[in-house]
Amino acid sequence: MKPELKIFKIGGGIIDSEADLLEFVRLFSEVSGPKILVHGGGKGASEMMANLGIAPRMINGRRITDAATLEIVTMFYAGKTNKQLVAALQSRDVNALGLSGADGNVIQATKRPVRDVDYGFVGDLSEASVNSTLIHQFLEMGLTPVFCAINHDGHGQLLNTNADTIAASVAKALSAKYAVALHFCFEKRGVLTDVTDDKSVIAKINLADYAELKESGIIADGMLPKLENAFDALQFGVDKVIIEHALYINEVLKTTLCLN
Repeated sequence: MKPELKIFKIGGGIIDSEADLLEFVRLFSEVSGPKILVHGGGKGASEMMANLGIAPRMINGRRITDAATLEIVTMFYAGKTNKQLVAALQSRDVNALGLSGADGNVIQATKRPVRDVDYGFVGDLSEASVNSTLIHQFLEMGLTPVFCAINHDGHGQLLNTNADTIAASVAKALSAKYAVALHFCFEKRGVLTDVTDDKSVIAKINLADYAELKESGIIADGMLPKLENAFDALQFGVDKVIIEHALYINEVLKTTLCLN
């Protein structure tokens, strides 16, 4: 029987609130067994861009990353946000190790080719992108890896990769060694039929449900890459995917995904 591994991904809505982030850190510190944290950005990068006269651009929940944007998100994601999280975890006796993909060559991406949209310096991941052996060694040492959304291409170029994609890719890569539960945590209780009603959680979603919810517009924007990555993870060996509120990870009200 494979040992259990829990991977949690948190998004900007939690990161933007110091109180919420510290509460999540407390809850995460109480999760037993090997675990990994993946984090996105927050409003800080977009606010700095606005102050510099750079308009953030998003398409289907994904950020367009030109050269100026890459510099800013690298500072916020791999620098300020990552290290603040690591320090907060250390204060809770979680021996965290902050990582970009470039550190230890742990995740190597490929610059997304230009098709209908030029996403700029955005990195795509493949099955070979994640160094699962190194991550396994970190876990065996009792370390808790904390991944930001910045990767590299192996030729000196940093790339911005959607944090949901990173979480799903790490989960898939480690599923050969672990029974992986992947948790996408944000500021809602799960996938909602009505975004204004936190009680309208859809308890279970399969692929057919997802197609209908997407067609109807109930699932849109930033939820699209989250669910795309979630179902991809399930199809490639991840045991369980859960979408839940970051401050209620021990509660029942959440969305569980399944293939059928």
